[in-house]
Amino acid sequence: MTRDLTQTHALFQKAKQFIPYGVNSNFRYWGDEDTLVVTRGEGAYIWDADENQYIDYRLAFGPIILGHAYPPVAERVTKAIRDGTIFAWTTPLEIQLAERIVRMTGVDKVRLSNTGTEATMHALRIARGYTGRERFIKFEGQYHGMYDYVLFSTAGTPVGALGSRRNPINVQSSSGIPDGIRQYVVNLPFNDLERLEETVEAQWHELAAIFVEPLMGNTAGIMPQPGWLEKIRELCDRYGIVLMFDEVKTGFRIANGGAQEYFGVKADLVTYAKAMGNGFPIAAIGGKEGVMEVIGSGVSHGGTYTGNAIGVAAANATLEILETEPVIETLFERGQKLMDGIHEILNRADIPHFVTGLPPIFSFILGADEEPTDFRGYCAGDDSLYERIAMALLDRGVMLEGDGREPWFLCYSHGEKEIARTLTAFEEAVKYVKRET
Repeated sequence: MTRDLTQTHALFQKAKQFIPYGVNSNFRYWGDEDTLVVTRGEGAYIWDADENQYIDYRLAFGPIILGHAYPPVAERVTKAIRDGTIFAWTTPLEIQLAERIVRMTGVDKVRLSNTGTEATMHALRIARGYTGRERFIKFEGQYHGMYDYVLFSTAGTPVGALGSRRNPINVQSSSGIPDGIRQYVVNLPFNDLERLEETVEAQWHELAAIFVEPLMGNTAGIMPQPGWLEKIRELCDRYGIVLMFDEVKTGFRIANGGAQEYFGVKADLVTYAKAMGNGFPIAAIGGKEGVMEVIGSGVSHGGTYTGNAIGVAAANATLEILETEPVIETLFERGQKLMDGIHEILNRADIPHFVTGLPPIFSFILGADEEPTDFRGYCAGDDSLYERIAMALLDRGVMLEGDGREPWFLCYSHGEKEIARTLTAFEEAVKYVKRET
């Protein structure tokens, strides 16, 4: 099957005249032949410039929790715009949103931001200001934003460059990062209790924070092993380290209270974005009062557009729907049908695999001998086969990321019809790829 991409290719060539690689985020570049130009979205669907329709499981890397152009959110934003968008003063909408986040997540205080990158960057500064320490632990294959401190050993790192599990190497993920930055970050394998405990015991006096995605949002949704998050909490309590949950992907997606609610572990600081505003730019830092209070006593946090009416109105509308409608329950129900169907199809095709993650945010790993529990384990899978299936799905009107590290996302607008169509297309794609192999 082939799609007509005439207009898409023409527009992309024009984009390349004015924008490096024709995209405004490196992750959107799929090569000159496969990078799309999208013109609109509605509900669970998007359309490219040639009017090819796709059931969307990429969902802009996760922000779309309700559906594209979801009317109640769009209407609330339109109303807010008419009253002005930024004033450099607190507005009632900001107060309403902060109160709602506190109620839903159980944090004590909230500061707003615009993007996940901003939120995690400021949260790291808050942790340093609170502890008086400078270094922090993160985990291989996890991504916390586009700033220098965290662009080490992310999900794009060649596994062979990571060194041994006992003594991992900080692998820089971008040029342009000052060499001295790497001394502040300690990368460890996810789910490795022994490495974590011995590292913290040896270096706790230097550690401001342990920064963790509760599940691996950029490595196929790999789940925390039993006791993993609890051990991080225990070590942070024992050594006065700030536990920071990066919930940019899990927040308001796997439970109304996010990963803290789902896994039953409370962090000291939590960052939110993505699903919080159903696609509008809005983010937040939440945390315990004792940690958050340093913002008012010497730690800088700000931004011209923090608390802007557009993002705040979108978040208020989105979170209100989450509180009053069975959004999360629906994502789990329909996502589970999709996960089960994919599992059955791959079984029938005799393709070894593991389905990973939770129904609202999941993936599958092909060709691995053991179920991966970290980034190194994920890299033992067959990325090439995954990509071939993904591209075959694209030709059949199902949109997902071609890289299996990026999970599938569900939204409230994915109905039974879309799930059924997706599974039909998936079976066709798998059969096609097997024939062509």
